[in-house]
Order: sequence, then C-alpha cells, then structure tokens
Amino acid sequence: MPVKPILRLGDPALYQTCEPVDERDHADLKLVVHDLHDTMMAFRAQHGCGRAIAAPQIGVPKRLVYMHIDRPVAFINPVFEFISDAMIELWDDCMSFPDLLVKVRRHKTCRIAFRDENWAQRHMDLEDDLSELLQHEIDHLDGILAVQRAIDGRAFALKSQRQCLD
Repeated sequence: MPVKPILRLGDPALYQTCEPVDERDHADLKLVVHDLHDTMMAFRAQHGCGRAIAAPQIGVPKRLVYMHIDRPVAFINPVFEFISDAMIELWDDCMSFPDLLVKVRRHKTCRIAFRDENWAQRHMDLEDDLSELLQHEIDHLDGILAVQRAIDGRAFALKSQRQCLD
C-alpha cells in the first residue's frame, strides 16, 4: 500500500468529527488499515517515533485508530467505557506537528470498547502512556488536537528543546 501524506496542523480536515465505521465499510477498512500501517512505519523510520495514527490524519474521516507497539491493533469505533479521575501531565507529540511538543493533562487509566478488524467486539484496559496515547488518538476522531488541550500558554516547545524540559 502507498504511504499517505499526513495532514498537518492547520488543515481544516483535522478539526472535523469523524463518522462511525459501518459494518458495510468493513471490506474497504482493510485497505485503510494497511495505509495507516505503511504511513506510520514510514513516519517512524524518518522521525524515530510513532506508536499510533488516526484515520483522519491521512484524510479518512472515519472512527478508526491503528496502533503498532508490540503487535498491530485496529480500533474501530472506539469509545471510552471508563476514564479515571487520576490525571498525569506530560509532553505530548503528534505526527500532524512532528517538531512540536505540547504539555497536556490526560487520565491515568481508561478502558475502551472497540471493534477489531474481524468486527468482533473488544475491550482494552490502558494505563499511563498507553492510556494517554489512545486518548490522544480518539481526540483526533473528535476533531480535537493536542494543541487544544495545552495546559497553559507556556505548554509548547520544539522537540529540539526536549533536553531543556522538565
């Protein structure tokens, strides 16, 4: 599958709420998942990071997230079933603005329900960095970017400044 261009900060398509994936879309979904995989792996090779990507980042306005850490996982129509009250604060990054870090607060743990590539209903409990990661990606499905979640006006830094950050 071809590597797709990743939409960049400021592109109006990144601020749109995505449509749910319908079971009838299932056949086309495999192609999108392959595109997400190839695009993320190319980004990872170039930038040395990238654990997950949301479909709207490649211009597909559907509720689909692809994650590949130790194995590939496609999250179709993910929804939070539980989000903890405990929060963590961290520097977030995004493929749509690869040179920028944004300090955000995210929930320490969460549980999401989703359909997998075989349309089976699944649940996943996540904590710490994985909880943050899926919250970030699901925000993309709702047209929300990390820059909109910045904790304050000083919560921005260039990745080249990483060693200077707390």
